[in-house]
Amino acid sequence: KTKMIILNSPQNPTGGVLTKEDLEAIAEIAIENDVMVLSDEIYSRMVYEGEFASIAQFPGMKERTIILDGFSKTYAMTGWRLGYGMMPQWLAAQVAKLMVNSNSCTAAFSQWAAVEALKGPQDEPRKMVEAFRQRRDVIVDGLNQIPGFRCLRPKGAFYVFPNIEGTGKSSREMQDSLLNEAGVAALS
Repeated sequence: KTKMIILNSPQNPTGGVLTKEDLEAIAEIAIENDVMVLSDEIYSRMVYEGEFASIAQFPGMKERTIILDGFSKTYAMTGWRLGYGMMPQWLAAQVAKLMVNSNSCTAAFSQWAAVEALKGPQDEPRKMVEAFRQRRDVIVDGLNQIPGFRCLRPKGAFYVFPNIEGTGKSSREMQDSLLNEAGVAALS
């Protein structure tokens, strides 16, 4: 029996964003089947079109949703390893028992930096998202000009996920070609 639905929106690596309607339908399923939802919302402030919606906003979902988020994406604090979770109180007590053994002491400077990031002006994160939007447009437009490539315009996060079927090459062959012929490293 399903115990939990795991969501990631905006998604890594596609940049897809679940619509409010999709989330509402998932919420109905979760409630009807008494299922928890884990929602990875690390890219929630990196939405290029429309507004971010959390599954926790729907009636009956607050008490069955775990939200995971952090500072690495919005505040360019990658490598600082500082995140947080929001969940029902009954579950938080159990998670705290696990955290003692996996991450007993987050560095104080990381915590202070996070406080300042939250308290400070939010125009820098907005500027960063606008820069990512412009970069997204440049890379997607460029990829779509390459014969055999098809790339949807991501609605969030900072990834592109081109379809290369039209090239006739496998992803590994394309990875090697990009590296050896153009000096571009790619994951396949």
